[in-house]
Amino acid sequence: MKASENEQLAGPPLSRASGPGRAAGSPLAKWLKTNGFILGLFGVVLLAFIFPEPAARDGWLHPALVQNTGIALILFLQGISMPLEKVRKGAGNWKLHAIIQSFTFVIFPLVGLVFGFLLQNIWPGEPAAIRDGFLYLCVLPSTVSTSVVLTSVAGGNTAAAILSAAFSNIVGVILTPLLVGLLIHATGKTGSGSLGPLLLDITMLTLLPFAAGVGLRPFVRHWVDANKKWVNRISNGVILFFVYSAFCDSVKERIWHEYGVLLTFQILLGVAALFGIVSLLIYFATHLARLNRADTIACYFCSVKKTLAMGVPLAILIFGTRTDLSLILLPIMFYHPFQLFTNGMLANRWAKEKVVDSAL
Repeated sequence: MKASENEQLAGPPLSRASGPGRAAGSPLAKWLKTNGFILGLFGVVLLAFIFPEPAARDGWLHPALVQNTGIALILFLQGISMPLEKVRKGAGNWKLHAIIQSFTFVIFPLVGLVFGFLLQNIWPGEPAAIRDGFLYLCVLPSTVSTSVVLTSVAGGNTAAAILSAAFSNIVGVILTPLLVGLLIHATGKTGSGSLGPLLLDITMLTLLPFAAGVGLRPFVRHWVDANKKWVNRISNGVILFFVYSAFCDSVKERIWHEYGVLLTFQILLGVAALFGIVSLLIYFATHLARLNRADTIACYFCSVKKTLAMGVPLAILIFGTRTDLSLILLPIMFYHPFQLFTNGMLANRWAKEKVVDSAL
C-alpha cells in the first residue's frame, strides 16, 4: 500500500525494500522522494523569511482568495479519496472504535489542557499562540492513509483502522472547531470570534466540499485511486502555500525577532513529550481493554496520529485573522514528521515480530 493524503511516510522504509517491479534509484533519490513533503514544509518556511511580501496579507498573490478556494479544494480531495467502500468489514468492532474516538476527541484534548497548564508554569515566557497550537493539535482528527498503511505493515486490523480514521475525519470537520472554542474558553482566553459565523464558514468551505467529494467518489473511484499521486500533489501544493502565507505574515510582523530560534527547540521537546504521554496512555488503555494484537496495533496508530492535511485548512478558518498563525501551526508541523518517523520504526518492529511469531 502507498501513503496518501499528503501524510507521507518518513523514517524507516516500512518493508519497502527494492525488488522486482520497483524502480531503481540511488538511496538519496529514494529518501528525497519519501520525505519530499516534509522538506517542502521547511522550504516554504525559509522562502517566507526571504520573500515575505508576495503571500502576506494584501500581497500580490492575494492569499485570502487563494485560501478560501484552496480550503474547499483540499476538503473535496479528502472526500473523493475517502475509501468508505472499505469500512464495512471493521464496523462490528465497537470496543476498538470507542477507544480510538475517545482518545482522538476526549482524552487527547484533556491531555492538551493539562499539558498547556504545565507549559505555562514550566515555561512562563511561552507565547500564548504556542499553547493555542498545542491545544489545537490535540483536538485534530487522525490521519487516514498513513494510519491504515502503518496498521497494515505492522499486521494490525486494517479494516477497523480504515473505519475509525475515516470516521474521525468526517466528524472532526465540526468537532475540531467546537473543541477549540471550548478548550480556549477553559483556559480563560477569548476565542478568535463568534462560533456561529465560524461554523457557517466551516460548513460552506469544508463540509459541503467534503460531502461533494464523498458523493462523487463512487463514480470516479477507480480513476482517483489510479491517479492518487497527482491528487496528493495538488493537496500538498495547497497546504505548502498556506504554510508559506502564514509565515509571511509572521515575518512581516517581526514575531520571530521577539522569540528567536530557541522557540523551535522548545516546541520540539514539547511535541516529543506529548507524543510519549499519549502513547503510554494508549498502551495502558489497550491493556486494560484486553484487545488482541491486531486491534491493539490499529488502536495505537489511529489514536496517536494527528492530521496535517486537515489541520492546516481548519486552522486558516479558526485562527485566520491572527497574525501569529504561524506560531499556532508550529506544534502540528513538528508533530507531523515526528509521528511519521517514530511510528515508522514501530511498524517495522511489529512487522518483524509478526514474522518471528509466524515462524514459531
